Parts: sequence; structure tokens; C-alpha cells
Amino acid sequence: MPSETVTFVGSQSRDQRGTNATRVRAWNERLVLGTIRRLGPLPKAELARLTGLSAQTVSVIVRALEADGLLVRQARLRGRVGQPSVPFALAPDGAFALGFKIGRRSADLVLLDFVGNVRATRRFAYAFPRWPVLRDFAVEGLLALAAELPEPWQPRIVGLGVAMPYEMWNWPQETGAPAAELAHWREVDVAADLSARLPWPIQLCNDATAACGAELVFGGSGRFRDSVYFHIGAFIGGGVVLGGSLYLGTRNNAGALGSMPVPLATGGARQLIQRASLYLLERACRDAGLDPSRIWLSPEHWDEELSLVDSWMEEAADALAYAIAAACAVIDFEAAIIDGALPPGLRRRLVERVRDRFARIDRQGLSAVAIEEGRIGAFARAIGGATLPLLANFALDREILMAESRS
Repeated sequence: MPSETVTFVGSQSRDQRGTNATRVRAWNERLVLGTIRRLGPLPKAELARLTGLSAQTVSVIVRALEADGLLVRQARLRGRVGQPSVPFALAPDGAFALGFKIGRRSADLVLLDFVGNVRATRRFAYAFPRWPVLRDFAVEGLLALAAELPEPWQPRIVGLGVAMPYEMWNWPQETGAPAAELAHWREVDVAADLSARLPWPIQLCNDATAACGAELVFGGSGRFRDSVYFHIGAFIGGGVVLGGSLYLGTRNNAGALGSMPVPLATGGARQLIQRASLYLLERACRDAGLDPSRIWLSPEHWDEELSLVDSWMEEAADALAYAIAAACAVIDFEAAIIDGALPPGLRRRLVERVRDRFARIDRQGLSAVAIEEGRIGAFARAIGGATLPLLANFALDREILMAESRS
């Protein structure tokens, strides 16, 4: 499947500083926006100190961003020495983006604002994905989401990000989908097909990688410089954050954690996909005569038969603990983040069990690692998709400076 390489930049590196050259103003504007996104509302003097830009340059940039509707003034800060200062914050209505998650059991659409608030959603569940059906769902639904915005704001939609597995045709046995039904995905060009029907620029990214990016930008993992991320859906996947930025790898396949072999208690090993994915719980429900459709229709609210969930959770927690240990043996991660299409209470219990299992593993020679809940939840992959155009248009990107320097 053709795809565009996308680089996330989730937070400013400690050694990144601004420049006052007029020809790199785009870099400086993104530097100011990224600093406010990371730290919250800031007055101009503090922005100048944090970015290394001159007070005059910051004043010009802030004035321009405010005129464009991307920054909004906050109440004056009083009670300090000197004149009261005015903090500037990101304007939620300054820009919008659309996200489309294509999964093996469900598809999601989201409308995201400039600060990461989800303004509207759509969900579609199915036995297995057929592109013509999903295309029609996406086109109709995305146009409807855009129309929910007030008409003057609709031009502020900066793009559509699509989050999907790179190899939709793989693992047919695990999903129960006929191999012939999945084979057509080898020929599908999602971006071209949607571009012919929708008015926005389109970017593609692996679904779990996109979810990791959403957690990095809008969740809580940005406080860790290096982290490994697990997202539990029909199949479990993941992402890697190094130095505060999402690391894709030379072949865009970093964080393919679902393919990681993990040991079995009975000997041997299986891929993490085959031990910590929701399709396993779906299969157990079906074998027990229960309807598993709620897992996909209402991912944050289902409550299947307790013993089935507990059995699945025991297996998933054991596998995740070994996967975290293996990942930390390769890269000295500060944290492992676990999120997914799970009810919040179940996610919390799963994280607690992973911590317990991890504590029992022989970790001699490894540094301590924090095992944390993700904060985005069931729509993380769709939100990650919507994050792509926001970052492409407004986030600090090291390539901007390089491109400007060559012009």
C-alpha cells in the first residue's frame, strides 16, 4: 500500500533554540507554538527567555499568530514585580483536523481542534474491513463532521490524517477473515482514493504509531524523554519515543511490538499479537455463546463476563511484562505506556497486573521503568491520525530550518 512517511515532533529538544533571521520565520513561529503547547499559556517575555528569540522577534510572532487566530490573550497576571504581563494560549478554534482510523474490527472518525479536544466522532464496526464500504463511510462521515463546524470555521480544517495497519492483509487466521477478502488491500491506495473525493490534504500513518503520537502530544507521556508505547486493539501494536520525538526507524517499522516474541509458561514463544490482543477475548466470548460486538461498538463501556475478561487479562499482563522487559534491554526506556480500546477501569486493572508481573521478572542489569496508563483511550488511533495534519502545519520540524537554509 502506498504511504507517506510522517515524522512526529512531540516536544522541543532541550538544545533547540530560535534564530532571529527573517528567512526562517516559519521555524520561529512553530517554536513559539510548540513552547506554548508544551508548557501552557506564557507571556511574551517568558517566551523570549525559553526560546532564545529576541523580545522584538517574539512580539512580532505573537502579534501575527494572534491575528491569524492561533493564539488568544489570557487575563493579565497581577501581583508580581513590574508591569502586569499578558499570557498567550493556543486558541482551540484556531485550527481543526480530521482523523480516520481503519482497524481490523472497526473504523473511527474524529474532528479535533487545535488543543486536542475531540469535537465530534463517528464509529463503524464490522466483521472484517472492505475498502469500498469503508471509503463510503469515511467520505460521508467526514463531510458531515466538517459541516458541524460553524461555516466561518470550516476553512480552518488543515487536513485529514489516516491511521491504519500497514499490512491489512496479514494475520487472516487470527481475525477469522477470509484471506481472499483481505487480499484486495494490497492494491488499495487509500490516500489517492480519498483525495479524489475529499477537499483536504491527506497523510497516512501506521495506526499504533499514530496512537503513540497522540499520547505524546496530547496525553501524559510527553514528560518522558524515552518511552515505549503499547496500544491494545483487535491487534496490539506500539510505538517508540526517543528524545521526546516519535521514532519511526529507517524503514518506518519501529515500534512493531505486536510482532515481538514473548515466552509461554509451557515453553516456547508466541508473538505478542497472539497473547495480548482483543481478538482473543472476542474469540473467547463467541466460544462461550456471548455476543462480542460490544467490544467494538462501545470500546470504553463494554463489560463482558468477568471470568473471561480476567482470563484474557492474566495472559495479556504476563505477555506485556515480558515485552516491556525485552524492550528495556535494548533501549533504556524511562516508561512503558499502556493504552487501548478498553474501558478505563479495565485498563487500570491491566496496568496494575502488568506492574505486578513485571516486578517478578528477573530484571538484573536493567534500569527501573515506570509502567503507566495512557490517557487518550479508545479513539487514540483516530486522534493520532488527526494529529498528523496539525503537526505538519504547526509543529516544530527540524526539516523546516534545513529547507529554508537551502533556499
